[in-house]
Amino acid sequence: MKKKIVVCDPIHEIGFKILKEAEDIELIDASKTPKDELLKIIEDADGVITRSPTPVDDKFLNSVKKLKAVVRAGVGVDNVDIDGASKKGIIVMNVPTANTIAAVELTMCHLTASMRAFPNAVNALKKEKVWNREKWLGNELYGKKLGIIGFGNIGSRVGVRAKAFGMEVIAYDPYINPSKATDLGVKYTTNFDDILACDVITIHTPKNKETIDMITSKEIAKMKDGVRLINCARGGLYNEKDVEEALKSGKIAWLGIDVFNEEPLKDHPFWNLENTSVTPHIGANTMESQEKIAKQAAQNIIEAVRGISYPNALNLPIKANETPEWAIKYLELAQKMGFLTAQIIEKAITKVKVISYGDISKYSNSLLTFTLVGAMTEIVGENVNYVNAKFLAEEKGIELQTEEKSNESSAYKNLVKVEISTDTNVYTISGTMFEDNFRIVEIKGFELEFEPKGNFIFFRNTDVPGVIGEVGMTLAKYNINISDFRLGRNNNEAMAVIITDTAVSKDVVEELSKLKAAISVKTAQI
Repeated sequence: MKKKIVVCDPIHEIGFKILKEAEDIELIDASKTPKDELLKIIEDADGVITRSPTPVDDKFLNSVKKLKAVVRAGVGVDNVDIDGASKKGIIVMNVPTANTIAAVELTMCHLTASMRAFPNAVNALKKEKVWNREKWLGNELYGKKLGIIGFGNIGSRVGVRAKAFGMEVIAYDPYINPSKATDLGVKYTTNFDDILACDVITIHTPKNKETIDMITSKEIAKMKDGVRLINCARGGLYNEKDVEEALKSGKIAWLGIDVFNEEPLKDHPFWNLENTSVTPHIGANTMESQEKIAKQAAQNIIEAVRGISYPNALNLPIKANETPEWAIKYLELAQKMGFLTAQIIEKAITKVKVISYGDISKYSNSLLTFTLVGAMTEIVGENVNYVNAKFLAEEKGIELQTEEKSNESSAYKNLVKVEISTDTNVYTISGTMFEDNFRIVEIKGFELEFEPKGNFIFFRNTDVPGVIGEVGMTLAKYNINISDFRLGRNNNEAMAVIITDTAVSKDVVEELSKLKAAISVKTAQI
C-alpha cells in the first residue's frame, strides 16, 4: 500500500519530482489549497511537508489519524507545535543546512555594501538620475578587522571569504574548539571586547537567552567611531533602538540587516536612515538553496514514512510500550539538567559524562542523548535534535561517557548525575524524581533541592554573615521579586539558588558580582 504524502506549501519543483518518482508514494499537491480545506486532505496522510504559511497547531494535529512525520522545508519551526506532535508520536524534522551558502553570501553582500554605500549610489543614479561620484567615497575591506560572533557553519564560511578580501578576522565563540578558527587562519578570542574593537562586526548565533540584545548601547559605546554592523542571523540579537540611536549619531557608520524583532514589517525606523542596507529576511532566498531545501525535504519525508530514518528530527516520539513512563520522566530530567548546566558554563565543553544510580541506569545511553540535546541546544540552538546530538558533540571534540551504578547504594532509589567539563573546570548537577516532580538535589558539590523551572540566579560566595541580606537588597533595588531561595553549604563556601519572578539583567549580575563575599554569579532560565 502506498504512503500518502501531502505537500502543504509551495516548494521547488525538484521536490515534487522526487516524490512523484517514488513508486511507493502517493503525492498530494495541496500547496495552493485554502488552509481550511487542507485539514480534510491531511486526515489520512502518512507524512506532510510544510513551510511557514501552514500552522501545525492543535487543529492540524487533531485532524490527522495516522500521520508519522512532518518536515518543515526550512530551518525555523516556529509554526510547529513540537510538543503537541511528540505527544501524538509524530516526528518533526527540519532542513537546517540547505541555506548555509545563501546566508553566507547575503552576509557578504551586506558586508561589501556597508563599505561603499552601494544601495545609495545605485538609487541616486537610477531613481534620482543624479551623477555624483564625489558623494560616494567609500572604504575598502582590505586591511580592516572583521569581528565574527558565532563561528559555526555560517560564521566560519564568512570568515574564509573575508580573508580572501584581505581582512583580518577575529572570531568569538565560547562553544567551539579554538583550533576551528586558528586552523583557518582566523584569530580566536575569549574576550568580547576584542570583537567590539573591530572595524566591522557580524553575528551568526542562534537566538537564545545569551544572545538576545548581545549588542546594546553599552557595547556600542566601546566600539570604534564609524563601526559597521551586520546581522543576517536572527532578529533581536542587536538591540534595534540602541542601534538606531547610534546610526543617527554616526557612531555606527552603517548597518546591514536582514532580520528584525518582528516580521513581516510594513515600516521600520531603519528604512528611513541613509546609512543602512535592509532586506526582508531573504537569507535563504536563492534558487540553489530552495532547490536544496525541496530536495532534502522530499528525501527526508520519504525515509520517515518508510521508517528508514528520521534526518534532523527535532523531537522523539515516545512509545509507552518500549519505555516505561517513570523512565521517560528521568530522560526529560536529564535534558533539563544538561540545558541548565550549559547556561552557566562560559567556556567550550570538552566532556559530558552521565552517571546513573538505580534502575534508571538501564537507560544510560538514552540519558546521555537527552543530556546532550539539552546541553547542545544552548550551544547550537534549534539545529540540535535526538538524532544528531552525539554527532554534533563529537564534531566539536566533546568526549562522551556513561557510567552505570545500578547496584551501588545512593540516598535515592534512582539518581542521575551529569558532569560537564571544560579545560579548566568540572560542573556537576544531580537530579531525581519525587513522585512525579523533577528535583535537582546537588549542583557543583553543594547539596540543596529545587525544581528545574523558572528564572535562576546561582550565587556562590564565601560563607560569612550578612550575604543573604545584601543579595536581597540588591534585587529589591531593581524591583526583582524572589519566589524561592535555596541554600547549600560546603566547607567555607555557600551556594544560593535564587528563583525570581522575572529574568535578571546584566546590570543586576554585575552588581551582585561586586558584593564583597561573591565568588561567582550565574543566571539561567528553564
